[in-house]
Amino acid sequence: MVLKTMQLNRKAGLDSRAINKLVQVTSQFESDIYLTYNGHKVNCKSIMGVLSLAIPSNAEISLEASGSDDHEAIRQLIETIESLA
Repeated sequence: MVLKTMQLNRKAGLDSRAINKLVQVTSQFESDIYLTYNGHKVNCKSIMGVLSLAIPSNAEISLEASGSDDHEAIRQLIETIESLA
């Protein structure tokens, strides 16, 4: 299992366009991947789940992955989130 906490540095927070991209990336991995914000944990492969968090700008989020490709999944997710900034 890999757990990474990061600051979200996007003016728009995680809007629908960013969430769509995030879900596309997570769907490529076999690992179970979760996103946690403000004490709420959702499956990162679920558009509705991530949208329900309503993550604002400068929020602190946690990414968690467990499975055969968990390290690569977290690395790719961080790169994706940072490229959306």
